[in-house]
This record gives sequence, structure tokens and C-alpha cells, in this order.
Amino acid sequence: MEERKGFGSNFGFLMAAVGSAVGLGNIWGFPNKMGASGGFTFLIIYLILAVLCGFIVMVGELAIGRKTGHGAVGAYKALSKKFKWMGWLGILSAFFILFFYCALGGYCIKYTVLNIGDLFGAGFGSNGLSGGEIFGNFLGSPAEGVIYGLIFVALTMLIVMGGVGGGIEKVCSVGMPALFVALLICIIRACTLEGTDVAVQILQADGSLVEGVVNGSALDGLKYMFSPGWAANVGYYVPAKAVVDGAEVSSIMVNGVAQAIVAYKSGAPSIFNVVSTAGGQMFFSLSLGMGAMITYGSYLHKKENLQKNALLIIIMDTMVALMAGLCVMPARFALDPAGNIGGPKLLFITMQNVFHSMGTLGPIFGILFYLLVVFAAISSSISLLEVIVAHFVDKARIEGKGDKRKPYTLIAAACVCLGCILVCADCLGSSGIAPANILNIAEPKNWAADWLDFWDALSEGVMMPLGAMLCQNKTHTTAGCILLTFALLFAGVYISSTLEEPEYLAAYSYTENGVTVEEPEQKNPYYISGVNAHSR
Repeated sequence: MEERKGFGSNFGFLMAAVGSAVGLGNIWGFPNKMGASGGFTFLIIYLILAVLCGFIVMVGELAIGRKTGHGAVGAYKALSKKFKWMGWLGILSAFFILFFYCALGGYCIKYTVLNIGDLFGAGFGSNGLSGGEIFGNFLGSPAEGVIYGLIFVALTMLIVMGGVGGGIEKVCSVGMPALFVALLICIIRACTLEGTDVAVQILQADGSLVEGVVNGSALDGLKYMFSPGWAANVGYYVPAKAVVDGAEVSSIMVNGVAQAIVAYKSGAPSIFNVVSTAGGQMFFSLSLGMGAMITYGSYLHKKENLQKNALLIIIMDTMVALMAGLCVMPARFALDPAGNIGGPKLLFITMQNVFHSMGTLGPIFGILFYLLVVFAAISSSISLLEVIVAHFVDKARIEGKGDKRKPYTLIAAACVCLGCILVCADCLGSSGIAPANILNIAEPKNWAADWLDFWDALSEGVMMPLGAMLCQNKTHTTAGCILLTFALLFAGVYISSTLEEPEYLAAYSYTENGVTVEEPEQKNPYYISGVNAHSR
């Protein structure tokens, strides 16, 4: 039987493991969720969950991998044959994540090329278009999205083909320190940007609209991240000031489309929502429940300290997430205060508008930013592809078939391409092939709006927490308790959201065929009161 090769050094393992954890979810997901879920409160809950739950799960996964010397499926099979399916659950999760990860990675490659074009004044640059126009044109060309997505898959495949030491370790050992340096440069620039004024429409208490100006600053972005309770369900509170009829007002809420409301909605987000959001982000960010840490642990030398490595991974991953927030949010609030807060639009519309606002230096920082995002995505995607490939390579090695890494990597990458093409062709739900269209859902939830959110919700919301928790104890009792806990949590979130429904829906007006239509205040059909409210 051919000898199984692993990491050459503990530093190489750490960089690969941190690279697996650091990804697109850190660059835009963490700052967005932190700001929209209570700010500093979210951070505290995230850290508590990371220490009490994430650390334990990570040590467990690393220990299982190192003890057995196999990938996800082989590791669980070595512990108990009846739990072999749990390894396949990790492989399936890796596939689902790669479907949308590679699509978004392709988008980042496209924007790197676009900013290179802007730097040299080439025709493949932005040609003076806004971030929204660029992104709209890109989504309107599914073939272009597919091409860049397949390029990203090809890059991932080539690295994994190089093996653990010759491919993954080499790339991550150089790329991760470079990513830290690039983030520091972007942070320094973002935090030193001067603010800009943005014209908005201000809705006053009497329902009238007046013109106003929102003045953003880098400091507002920092306040947004680290102050609790500034986010509401219907928009995002901007700790900036606006001028209405010559008078200065504060507590402006911007919903992402350059419309502000002079009001402050009291009350922090529901604790159930904060905990569930922080928990999902923790599992996704630390690459738990997808077999990545089991696989990387199987390549780790026996003498290395698992507890210390797990703690270092959590610390460095959280550092990168906070650094990403310090890079993105100050720049967004300073140069595009009415722009999008989170999601793909933050990355591809708001941030591109920010780089346009920087003048001649904009393309340089645009290239640097999107390159670091590309690497963050690749460092995660190679760990996910390795989860899949490692199982089949180990199986071939045990059966004496020799090194089958290249053909198995090629086959796995081809399967990933199919899912990536589906996500890219969907164009974030604008092409008519989203799950909501197929299932005929008139008003779809986020998970059904497009294929990207569908794969994300399925992997992050269901499969990863389930896989991570089940790996810690083989008893059916533990599995049942975990499932019950999640059921109660989601039930609590649902009940809490129903009780927050207002009694009356506010009056509003709109223009149809040149005629202004007034809609009066009306009773909210979803409002719950009396005995039903108390019983809930």
C-alpha cells in the first residue's frame, strides 16, 4: 500500500486550515451579519459559541482525522461502520457549497479583470459605468458568468491536483500571509478616507418627502459594526447626520436604495435571531460539519497539539473576519453611505462604487481587494474539493491501485462545474430558473429566491450544524437532543417574529400611469393579540 503523504510542517497545516475557514463568508458575510444582528452583541455571542461549541467540534474533527488517517467517509467508517453515512453527509455539504462558491469566485475574477482594465484604460474596464450598471450587465450575460465560474473551478482543480504538500500547503503558506498584508493595506486606506455627501429622500413623521443629504464617514462604518442595536428588520441604521430644510437631524435609516427615514426604531434584534445567525456563521466560517477539518487533520503529524492548533485557527479566522469588516464598512460608509450593507451587492456594487470614488488610485485598490477575495475563496474551495477527492484517493491507495489523485480530482471538478453552471446561469434569480420558479412559489423566502441562496441555506443552515454536532457522540440520544434543540430554536425564532408584527400597516402612496394612488392605513392580517399572543 502506497504511503499517505501529509503536511510538511505545522505552519503549513495552520495556513491551510485557516485558509479553509477564511472565505467569502468572512469578507462580506461576517461584517454584514454583525451589523444587522446587534453589532457588538453579535460579536460577543459569536465568540461564546466559537469557544464553547466551535472549539470542541474542531478538536473533535481534527482528532478523528488524525486518529484514523482517513478522509471524512473513511474516518467515520473506521470509528463505526454504521456511521459511515455521516462522512457522505460532509462530502455532500462540500459539493453544495462549491456550487455557489465557485460562481462567486468567478465573479471576483471578473471584477479583478475589470479593474485591471480601468487601470490601463482598456475596453474591458468599467467604461464609466456605475457599480449597479456593471453588475446588471454582468448578470444579463449568463455565458460570461459561466466562463469566469469555470475558470475558478479550473484554478481550484489544478491546486488540488498538486497534492497536499505540493499544492495546497505551498499555495496557502504563501497566500495567507499575503492576504493578511493586503487586508492591512486596505484597512489603512479605508479608515483614512474622507466622507462624501449623498442626496436622499427623507420621509418625515407626517408622511411627506423632503430632499436631504446624508454625510458618511469612515468612523460611521466602525460605529455601525461595534455598536449594538442599530439594525432593524426593515433596513439599516446609519449613524450619520442629514440636513433637512437647513436643520440637522440624526438617526437616519437607509434601506439600501438611497431612501432615508428620520426615525429610530427602538429595540434590538430578537435574541433568537442573533443566536441562530451567529451559530450559522460560526459553523460556516470555521469550516465545521463539512469534513474539511477531518480531512486536514488526517494529514497532521501525530506530535502536533490539537487544542493549540484549534484555538489558533479560531483566533486567526475571527481576526480575518474583523479585518474584513474594518476594510469594507469604513469605505462603504465614507464613499457610498447609501449603498448596500451586505450580500453580493455589497461586494460587487457598493465596493466597486467605492473604488470609482477613489479616482486614479481606485483601480489599484480594486485589483488588490478583489485579488484577496479571490484567494480567500480559493483557499476555502481547495479544502472543500480535497474533502471529496481525499475519500476516493484513500480508497484507491488501500486497494493498491496507486495514486489516482489527478483523475479523481478531474471527475470531482467536473461534477462541481455542473452545479456552478446552474448558479451562474440563474443570475441571482433573474433568469427564471430559480427554485421559486420551479416550485411556483409566488412570494419566496430567501432560500428559494435563487440557486445561490438555496445551496447556501441547505449547507449552512441544515447539513453543517447537523454533521458537526453528530460527530461528537455516536449515540442516537445525542442526535435526538440536537435535532430537538434546533427545532425549538427555529420555533422560537418563528414565534418571536410573529409577535413582532405591527397592529396596523402604515398608509403609503404610489404612482400608477401618472396617477397618484393613496393607500390608507389598514389592519395587519398577521397581527396577533389577546389570548393567542399570551399563549405563544
